[in-house]
Amino acid sequence: MGVKRAPNMCASVGIQGIAWAFGGMIFALVYCTAGISGGHINPAVTFGLFLARKLSLTRAVFYIVMQCLGAICGAGVVKGFQPNPYQTLGGGANTVAHGYTKGSGLGAEIIGTFVLVYTVFSATDAKRSARDSHVPILAPLPIGFAVFLVHLATIPITGTGINPARSLGAAIIYNKDHAWDDHWIFWVGPFIGAALAALYHQLVIRAIPFKSRS
Repeated sequence: MGVKRAPNMCASVGIQGIAWAFGGMIFALVYCTAGISGGHINPAVTFGLFLARKLSLTRAVFYIVMQCLGAICGAGVVKGFQPNPYQTLGGGANTVAHGYTKGSGLGAEIIGTFVLVYTVFSATDAKRSARDSHVPILAPLPIGFAVFLVHLATIPITGTGINPARSLGAAIIYNKDHAWDDHWIFWVGPFIGAALAALYHQLVIRAIPFKSRS
């Protein structure tokens, strides 16, 4: 919203600033909540981990409901602080940008979410301690950096969803017709991307033999 208020991109933080804000905040949130709930934050991440049998259906549904409620509350807080700019600048709702087809938007969401969820799997894989013991890893860091990179690539196309809860919260609070026109993309795309990441990790990566160091 700050970028849209600026007279030109050079007068604001630009797309890079938006991407850093999202990536940095995800890094902080995952770091703070990983020891409590696993630091999912995102229904697509929860869905991918569910497909990989890392959590139960009941817990996955509960997490997704709470993630959506949190997103709705967050969007409401933003609107409460700046109600007029919120309405005039689109409320941060995800839509497919002019010049791109719905297929392009769906593809961007699938690829972007695949990158994110695959990074989550890789960063939290217990096998890494044996296979890559020479690489110290702080899981929230690569996850946040993946979010940063995906935003750089997809903000011009869809505004970057890759998190159905974030898209839902903005759409509900903004609640304009055009915010709902492409909304299905921001659920279908992330869930397909998450499913592909889960399948790739479980069927390909986890199948690679490795030797642990004694």
